[in-house]
Amino acid sequence: MTSEEASDLEALTDSVRRFTLDRIAPHISKWDEAGEFPRELYREAAAMGLLGMGYPEALGGTPAPYALRNAVSETMARYSGSGGLLASLFSLNIGLPPVLRYGCDALQQEVIGPVLAGDRIAALAITEPGAGSDVASLRTTARRDGDEWVIHGEKVFITSGMRADWITMAVRTGESKGASGLSLIVVPGDAAGLSRTRLDKMGWWCSDTAHLRMDGVRVPSRNLLGEAGSGFRIIMTNFNGERLGMSAMALGFAQACYDEALDWARQRQTFGNALVEKQVIRHALVDMQMRIASTRAWLREVTQMADDGKLESDADCVAQVCMLKNHSTQTMQFCADQAVQILGGMGFMRGTKSERIYREVKVMMIGGGAQEVMKDLAARQFGL
Repeated sequence: MTSEEASDLEALTDSVRRFTLDRIAPHISKWDEAGEFPRELYREAAAMGLLGMGYPEALGGTPAPYALRNAVSETMARYSGSGGLLASLFSLNIGLPPVLRYGCDALQQEVIGPVLAGDRIAALAITEPGAGSDVASLRTTARRDGDEWVIHGEKVFITSGMRADWITMAVRTGESKGASGLSLIVVPGDAAGLSRTRLDKMGWWCSDTAHLRMDGVRVPSRNLLGEAGSGFRIIMTNFNGERLGMSAMALGFAQACYDEALDWARQRQTFGNALVEKQVIRHALVDMQMRIASTRAWLREVTQMADDGKLESDADCVAQVCMLKNHSTQTMQFCADQAVQILGGMGFMRGTKSERIYREVKVMMIGGGAQEVMKDLAARQFGL
């Protein structure tokens, strides 16, 4: 990274830090309890240029490398301490990339611009009650009827599923079983026949997560992304970017736990001395830093591979993303556990970042590909 690039990165992260501390951190506990956050926050983030990062200027975005995008994710995670907020605010980054790469010009203009402006919300719907990581087993069908697709089926655990105005949905358009019959179709949130049920969760409370049901939902034929039957490849490519972004978030949450634990250990007096003066506490903090440092170095390396164009097709890069996703979320889990332990009774109380992150770590280890699936996928890239 050149000195100019480093300066740009520092300026960006500083503005994101100030935005997060001013507009998000003071309200996050209240938003968690309410189970949502104001839609106006999408427009504020858009005005900051955060929603448009990585998208073409012609559609209202700002081209940006993964290095800048991951820095934003890490910074917002560190200073907000809320995975639910980030998951919903940036659900566009899993819902829009397939539209950008495979949607027709008219569909891109209709969908992407308003989402990047914060006026609309985009989501991705892959998972089903009977098909989670096993994407090739999904059952939701789309049947061609003239100039429309008619969709029947269910989706579950859909982030932004209650409020999404556009849903990039995986469906089965072919008669064959397995991956070859899958496609992606963009479904309007107000389509007749689409119903939504809110799901209650262990964490990510302010992120609306939904169970979707499609009963004869009709969408225009032009809403198909790419060719019919090409969906599996598109989905797998999209997962790579999602996992890299989740790794950056996990690093930020791990750092948030360390920050809070260190601050508490310096202030908390036990038996006449600050808690941090206890060797066992200092060792716990060092163990946290050790894992944070290794995750940061690995994230930097894989991010460079992504910016070199290797994220979609390079087997080693795919393997590295899978392993990094596991390592970063394990780092997050370790730091959350240690922080809660250091905070003691306060770590069990609502309102601390560590308590919230402790509840949220499991969805980070499952969402975007469970750890066991990541290991198996990495093994296949290595020819094992």
